[in-house]
Amino acid sequence: MIKKELLERWTVEKSEELYGIKNWGAGYFNISSNGEVMINPFGKKSDVSVSFMDILSGIKQRGFEMPVLLRFENLLDAQISHLNESFRKAIKDNNYQGQYKGVYPIKVNQQQQVIEEVAKYGECYHHGLEVGSKAELIGALSIMKDKEACLICNGYKDEEFIDLGLYAVKMGFQCFFVVEIPGELELIMQRSETLKIKPLIGMRIKLSSKAGGHWTESGGDRSIFGLNTTQLIEAVDFLKAKNMLDSLKLLHYHLGSQIPNIRDIRSAVVEAARIYAELVKEGAPMGYLDLGGGLAVDYDGSNTNFSNSRNYSIDEYCVDIIEIVQSTMNSENIPHPTIITESGRVTVAYYSILVFNVLDVAKFEIEAIPETPPENSHDLIKSLYYILNTMNLKNIQECYNDALYYRDEVRDLFKHGKISLRERSFAETVFWNIISIIAKEKKKMKQYPPDLSDIESAIADIYYCNFSVFQSAPDHWAINQLFPIIPLHRLTEMPTRNAVIADITCDCDGKIDSFIDLHDVQHVLPLHELQHDEDYYLGIFLVGAYQETLGDLHNLFGDTNVVSVRIYQNGDYDFVREIEGDTVADVLSYVEFNPKQMLLDFRELAEQAIREGKITANERREIMKAYDNGLRGYTYFEK
Repeated sequence: MIKKELLERWTVEKSEELYGIKNWGAGYFNISSNGEVMINPFGKKSDVSVSFMDILSGIKQRGFEMPVLLRFENLLDAQISHLNESFRKAIKDNNYQGQYKGVYPIKVNQQQQVIEEVAKYGECYHHGLEVGSKAELIGALSIMKDKEACLICNGYKDEEFIDLGLYAVKMGFQCFFVVEIPGELELIMQRSETLKIKPLIGMRIKLSSKAGGHWTESGGDRSIFGLNTTQLIEAVDFLKAKNMLDSLKLLHYHLGSQIPNIRDIRSAVVEAARIYAELVKEGAPMGYLDLGGGLAVDYDGSNTNFSNSRNYSIDEYCVDIIEIVQSTMNSENIPHPTIITESGRVTVAYYSILVFNVLDVAKFEIEAIPETPPENSHDLIKSLYYILNTMNLKNIQECYNDALYYRDEVRDLFKHGKISLRERSFAETVFWNIISIIAKEKKKMKQYPPDLSDIESAIADIYYCNFSVFQSAPDHWAINQLFPIIPLHRLTEMPTRNAVIADITCDCDGKIDSFIDLHDVQHVLPLHELQHDEDYYLGIFLVGAYQETLGDLHNLFGDTNVVSVRIYQNGDYDFVREIEGDTVADVLSYVEFNPKQMLLDFRELAEQAIREGKITANERREIMKAYDNGLRGYTYFEK
């Protein structure tokens, strides 16, 4: 047990360091003097901050249950502004003669209110949209009003897709068809001739440059989409033959998402700028260079080229791009193009935070054992005791190996009926005493054996939390993406438990056991003891990119409640939009159940039970009420 005086020495500054909030929070989040996580919607330059606990209080008063996805409109606006202002500064400082026009890739977060806010706030920067499907194009055209912004059409395109894009051009939109595969160009030309609308054409090129990180296969010679240099020349010749080369206005590439190393970004821009210059020499008017996505988010705050971080700032990213493109164009006496980036992740990641409560905890607690083994103990138990009494820093690896061996031997003997269940239980208690001591001794070692790197997670508590990893943090499950996770309160107290987080899907993969760290990946998260008289709230931050779109219906847990918040300069805030999460009936309908028919079928079963004398008519009424309430209820744990 931690002594009281140690608890009293714990400070907010220690919590800030422990959870790294100043490293990954980008100035948007901090901890108040009373130990609550605060949001600073206007960044470090403003004193305006609002407590998450105050916001949660307002949400509960309005009748919303946990979990809830909080969306802060201010953070979406701030990230759009940051990116555009950084490019503006780089353009001005370098006397670059072109412009910057960003586009937001709808696939990163396709929620209507996200796209609407991007289009609305981004209008002053002529910040446009990128679509990769017919459905996304239709959605974009219902929202986009700014005719000076770019509308980039990527992905595979059928006639309906192309016709709709051509009509958008006729209406005055800067709608570019990016040719992804050779056969698309001929279809675009056919529809252009039929509708008598001249298209705006872009070419996606496969660069030889590749980037590190999770999505390295997005670039390089073997990437799925894009033209190689031979196909690019063939496309240019095709346009020349059609007397349509003047439609070729844009060059595009996509190196990948979440690119952690600025050197990879620079290498790709150098190559793309050279290709752009050659297309101008071929007679294409060009004018736009689309560098695709890849601008990373520093999820762990380490500012390194680790896959969950980045070793550059947004300002550095912008300056490097402008300098490289400018230098290449100047060397060929070519006008500076309008730079486009498809930066989606960095635009929306900070915008959303998943908040949930802890339902229960399974503690790892060591039972006391006698100093010597009981009489008539099995030899394997005596061997475990010997390890316990002779272990030191020098032989810790050997003791760990031997303890695993003897534990497994005990289990094998039990399977063959050689020892009793009580003996097995006692042997495993001794084993876990050994593991607990090894975990403590490991902290004294400057370098420890690789086998012990993950030993803390073996003795961690399990905190059962009211959410679904598969629904709300699918990238953690699928690609081991790290997200910052932090208690939203009690941060003036020392967290005394090491934990892993389990969701309520009853699936072995429904857990989070990898956490951010400045130097490595941690496999436990320090948390506080639960208190019987209050809920304990955790937040998963930076989940605005992809997580809301990729979430699935594992165990039929649906969308969470969503509350959008707008904070004002005086510190007041409004709940500007509230969206109730899926009901049980909603998610059942997604997988082809018919809730109305289900209710009828169950009513017939209940009536049959009356006829069989198993329940009364009054009991049937209560049973049907419970069934109907269940259909209408939230898919997550409700109090």
